[in-house]
Amino acid sequence: MPKLSVIVPFYNVQQYAPDTLRSLRANAREDFEFILVDDHSRDETPAILERAAEDLSKVAEVRHVRHEVNGGLATARNTGLDLARGEYLTFLDGDDWLAPDYLTELVTAIQDLGCDFVRTDHVQTTARARSVHRAPVGRRYEVLNPREAILPVDRTTSVDYAYAWAGAYHRRLLDKGVLHFTDGLRTAEDRPWIWKLHREAESFAVVSLLGVFYRRGVAGSLTQIGDVRQLDFIRAFDQVVQETAADRDADKLLPKAVRTYCAIIAHHLSGIEKFEPPVAKQLRVMAAAAIKRMPQDALGDVLDTMDLRRAAKLRRLRRRITPAKAAA
Repeated sequence: MPKLSVIVPFYNVQQYAPDTLRSLRANAREDFEFILVDDHSRDETPAILERAAEDLSKVAEVRHVRHEVNGGLATARNTGLDLARGEYLTFLDGDDWLAPDYLTELVTAIQDLGCDFVRTDHVQTTARARSVHRAPVGRRYEVLNPREAILPVDRTTSVDYAYAWAGAYHRRLLDKGVLHFTDGLRTAEDRPWIWKLHREAESFAVVSLLGVFYRRGVAGSLTQIGDVRQLDFIRAFDQVVQETAADRDADKLLPKAVRTYCAIIAHHLSGIEKFEPPVAKQLRVMAAAAIKRMPQDALGDVLDTMDLRRAAKLRRLRRRITPAKAAA
């Protein structure tokens, strides 16, 4: 069994994939497994991966697969999870990269702590600018209860730091069915995933490792375009709310889920000009329907405690008449 499986989806990232792949080589060990998933790229990415897989196989185990159709990041990660054989697992996106020997430090940390998963800080890069982003947990190198890290309601917590690649996960979570993503989600795929992780895992820790370089501002990235795929955040947060409402601690956790959902809706509405006009219209309709689907008691409490500008915007949505089909 490999010590670590690293799942790396790629889609039309010919400009960035060489950096990603070089960083994998700088982290390679004979007991590491790199799973390269080409999500039906239509540029030169497949050829780059073919060459890299051959080179990487000299220093690590490599599994290289190509999707016959593009399924999105969640589906590509699930393909990797289905193939992974490692004792521990982690992720990397095909346009990001790792510092040399970071993966060895990551494995050492989770082994020494003996917990279900660890979370790390990361470096965000935009062009030549770099900034450090910390996991929102102050206690470091200490095993904690993941459920307790979901709260408090009105502060940024672990479930708001949803990056799957910022950490490592013990195989027992995969065997329990905790690590798979909601198939087909094109954006916000990490949100139901991080909530499930914190509800169902038994232990975690945060470690002060800076080894993941997260590239922002990439042309073609879903964070940069305003097409209909962006609206998958509604399906993602509907799932968060529904699953949290069924949790044994729903009375404590549901207000956090509703507040986060409301904050994300307000965020998208504040930047609605980036969306194509038909998508912007659809966003308003779907957001209004989503507001009406939320548990209304929890929603009322959340709106009473949010800042006035965002609360007013969401209350207008709450009063809006929406077509029945928007609830789907």
